[in-house]
Amino acid sequence: MTKPLILVVDDDEDLLEHLKGKLTKWGFNCSLARNGIEALDVIGKNHVDLILSDQQMPKMDGLELLKEVKSMNDDIPFIMLTAFGTVNKAVLSIKRGADDYLQKPYDPENLLATIQRSLSYYKLKEENKRLKSTLRKQYSFQNIVTRSEEMKEALELARKVAGLPDTTVLIYGESGTGKEILANAIHYASERVGNNFVAVNCAGIPSNLLESELFGHVKGAFTGADKDREGKFDIAQGGTVLLDEIGDMPMDLQAKLLRTLQEKTYERVGSNKMISADFRVIAVTHRNLQEMVHKGAFREDLYHRINFFPITLPPLRERTEDIPLLIDLFLDHFIKEFGKNINGISEKATSILKHHSWPGNIRELRNCIGRAVILADEESIQPYHLIISDSNAQMARFDVVVSMTSISLDSITDEVLKITLKRFNNNKTNAAEFLKINRKTFQRRLGV
Repeated sequence: MTKPLILVVDDDEDLLEHLKGKLTKWGFNCSLARNGIEALDVIGKNHVDLILSDQQMPKMDGLELLKEVKSMNDDIPFIMLTAFGTVNKAVLSIKRGADDYLQKPYDPENLLATIQRSLSYYKLKEENKRLKSTLRKQYSFQNIVTRSEEMKEALELARKVAGLPDTTVLIYGESGTGKEILANAIHYASERVGNNFVAVNCAGIPSNLLESELFGHVKGAFTGADKDREGKFDIAQGGTVLLDEIGDMPMDLQAKLLRTLQEKTYERVGSNKMISADFRVIAVTHRNLQEMVHKGAFREDLYHRINFFPITLPPLRERTEDIPLLIDLFLDHFIKEFGKNINGISEKATSILKHHSWPGNIRELRNCIGRAVILADEESIQPYHLIISDSNAQMARFDVVVSMTSISLDSITDEVLKITLKRFNNNKTNAAEFLKINRKTFQRRLGV
């Protein structure tokens, strides 16, 4: 592992050599400079992990060097060494961006602790940046694959609203359609990307705990509240709150959420101190909120507030053209994750997947592919590798209308062919596969 390089800047050459000896003994690499100009030259030629600089120096002092360093690279820890009795200047250096300061003569143990603390902080900061960069790539709109026109329209709406970081969004869709993935994509494409994305499952938290989970609480607010606790709204400041399954939120809490959205403030449970609410709210639901309003199960005023920018995700059964794309996407993912040597999936297995109704939508398809990859020890996935519950199997209903005066097996068959073709948006190949007949036979029977 490479040792961190610490640049020591001081016009006192005896002190430079003394610090070099200490730092080397502590396991650091060390470079020396007698003023700010020499220090900038070192920084331009090396990757410096931390700067330890005197404040009073000729040619370019510590404050001037600090200004130059922060303009070049704000991610280099900077510790200022100050003479005894110059606390005001030390405080000034902190205001201008220094991470810490030490007074001369310094205490060796304090110096080492200060260096280690600063290096640890910047390492954590760098890891946080890398994590957010990874998440931004993971939840990029480019990773959402589709050929469906309805899905493309939903994505276009999401892209447009992403650029409006204060706009409340409501995403409708059945369970497993990718509502949370789309919410993440909106957050990571917005100006709020540098702050937290916080998801709250309104259906998975008991109603008596949900208020504290959202708003936080102060010590003594209720039995068991032995200390102050931040809520999800506190953690999401500057970022985005995802209210998952908002249709399951209790009515009394809906009123408090409405006030937060309207006034941009909230209070922790047991407190009367107002906290500014600086976060975007994205709500998702599989329920028909308008119908719930009519039944008195959801507040009408909150519904109109969160329904400002609605986006609806179609179920997978209405975007069957996306199934082959999703199969390839999930296959690639699980083959890499499980280290399996599988080339792909057979046509028969693909046909089965294309004709399943997928009540669990994309999540169900993903799970199915994951299981198949685990089970497959052959070149490709075969039908017997697919585990699909019979209760989820597609039940096709055909309301066939034919004249009683001319009813026959042929007339019923022809009507079924027409209905199937219509259901598959005039895609003859898919319709023929669904009915398990040859495409040419299908066309000949229809006379097309």
